[in-house]
Amino acid sequence: MKPVLALVGRPNVGKSTLFNRLTKSRDAIVADFAGLTRDRHYGNGKQGRQEFIVIDTGGFEPDASSGIYKEMAKQTRQAVAEADMVIFVVDARGGLSAQDHDIAKYLRKIGKPCLLVANKAEGMLEGIQLTEFYELGLGEVIAISAAHGQGTRGLVELAFESLNLPDEPEETDEDPSVIKLAVAGRPNVGKSTLINTWLGEERLVAFDMPGTTRDAISVPFERQGQKFELIDTAGLRRKGKVFEAIEKFSVVKTLQAIESANVVLLLLDAEQGVTDQDAHIAGYALESGRAMVLAINKWDAIDEYQRQLVQRSIENRLPFLSFANMHFISAKKRQGLGPVWASIVQAHKSAMCKMSTPILTRLLLEAVQFQSPQRGGMFRPKLRYAHQGGMNPPVIVIHGNSLEHVTDTYKRFLEGRFRKAFSLAGTPMRIEMKTSTNPFADKESS
Repeated sequence: MKPVLALVGRPNVGKSTLFNRLTKSRDAIVADFAGLTRDRHYGNGKQGRQEFIVIDTGGFEPDASSGIYKEMAKQTRQAVAEADMVIFVVDARGGLSAQDHDIAKYLRKIGKPCLLVANKAEGMLEGIQLTEFYELGLGEVIAISAAHGQGTRGLVELAFESLNLPDEPEETDEDPSVIKLAVAGRPNVGKSTLINTWLGEERLVAFDMPGTTRDAISVPFERQGQKFELIDTAGLRRKGKVFEAIEKFSVVKTLQAIESANVVLLLLDAEQGVTDQDAHIAGYALESGRAMVLAINKWDAIDEYQRQLVQRSIENRLPFLSFANMHFISAKKRQGLGPVWASIVQAHKSAMCKMSTPILTRLLLEAVQFQSPQRGGMFRPKLRYAHQGGMNPPVIVIHGNSLEHVTDTYKRFLEGRFRKAFSLAGTPMRIEMKTSTNPFADKESS
């Protein structure tokens, strides 16, 4: 699992600047969940081979008792609870404040691993100007400049050392026949009801593997000879011999469950339609390259007119999931669940599909003969051959000349031809263009 770093501090100390520096983007918002957040953003970072998740929070006032500051404090506490390491950011130029003392008191109380970071410290004599921050009682003060990128790499390395992360990612022998399934969706869409229905119906021999906050709970089970591993995002836990599902929404748990899965079942609420939060979750799953199945729950609770509105909202707000099979279900009444399983198996099969180079090249040349790519400048792109570059999701690499001029529209045309030929459903597909270089280009110019 990716380690989670939460940035905490009072307003205007440079948390967002540090967030963008660590995620190497100006607007590296992976998931900004409407209704859940107030300046609480999630982003992906990578240093060396180690990937991690960063949480940016709003200005933290631990003792706020009313208004928006109370809500922001609530969100910051949630971020701290989800994190493996808290990075407490203070302003090296602004100096120590009473609010810094309040935050430090809260962090000492909860006992979460913490690093004290003095931002905006460019050009300062660390030994003199930063001594006042030792009053916070959080150990060594790390001087950085997020705006200039000074000290940020060492900060991440120190965080990893403090967490005792392995130098190399652990390789585990996984059974390729087991389908890892994540049920994702916002709170109260019926994830718990659906999971409990599955557990009751399938009579699985299950065990749970609870861990820290950042560990999703996995439940292995079998249906009609096919083995699955359910990666839970709803807060499933075991009480005695009875499984209980608790709707305790954790953004980190959802993001990590999606990354750990082969297939993501995105559950929507028919009564509320598609929300921004649904679109964010779907976008993250697509960015992660996961096979997907859409299930619209509580379909029995709405009339025909509302059903048309829901279908229209899905077409308008989730057009990028046109490859995913869609099902209308009622988890409570156990209606429509059988076809969902068939789509999950099909999506996994499509994601792991092996495509031979001769067949791909023949399909490519047939597509070009049917419709040539648009001319770009003086040259028309020349598509010569194709081969498979990866699975889960399938990647098709096309070689030729002047391929930088191939339009996105033409790539979608090719994707449609490949999908139809290999009967791919439920998985995204990536097409990469590689232009051949002319070995005589330098001689011709000389």
